[in-house]
Amino acid sequence: MRYLPLLTFTAVTVSVTAFSTPLTRSPRTLTLLRSSTTTTVPEVEIQEAKKLLVRAAETKLENPDAVLNALESLEKNCKFKFKQDPSAFSQDIMDNITGEWRLIFTTGTRERQKKSGGRVNYFPLKAIQKFDATVEPKIIENGIYVGDFPLIRFSGDFDFDERRRKLEFDFDMIEILGLIKINLSRKDVAKIGATTGLGSANNEKLADTGRRAFFDWISADEEIATARGGGGGLALWKRVD
Repeated sequence: MRYLPLLTFTAVTVSVTAFSTPLTRSPRTLTLLRSSTTTTVPEVEIQEAKKLLVRAAETKLENPDAVLNALESLEKNCKFKFKQDPSAFSQDIMDNITGEWRLIFTTGTRERQKKSGGRVNYFPLKAIQKFDATVEPKIIENGIYVGDFPLIRFSGDFDFDERRRKLEFDFDMIEILGLIKINLSRKDVAKIGATTGLGSANNEKLADTGRRAFFDWISADEEIATARGGGGGLALWKRVD
């Protein structure tokens, strides 16, 4: 009996020691936790940016600076998401890109931004861009409309590089007033596009070197699409029902 206190004290010591031992996680567990947190944050920011851009596309009442900030945030986080799974990200774009899209907002090319003092705004005309990724070659159209009537419309084909999210295209036909169709060279179409605001002067430079005009695609879903053009400008489109 005289050893009972010692045994009791030892048991209590062992018990306290066991429960006071700090919880440790393996390096793999910590890595997974950090990875989960990292991938969740961009997705939240992507959805927040899209909500503002959807409102801007519907109403054209959102502050232009806020729209630009949302576009830049979306671009940054979509680049991160693309790196996680390039194939799935690019496939999602191609699954959604087919259809008609109205240009809502554009920053213009870098040169145009310098001339305007960095001001950006909603696109004032009804410009409709059409993509059809269900056929070969894939079809692209770009035109300015009054109501449903096309004043001028360009048509051609495009390819999509899934490794870089790059949509490269050529226009080889111009349609005027829905009546006159003219086949033109790539450079001629690029020049007319830059003059009408449907393209950039950078497309002319690309044509001179034998390269195609392009968009670095950011996103496309059931409501909006976003991309950065070859001239450096950001664009927001609204899907046409």
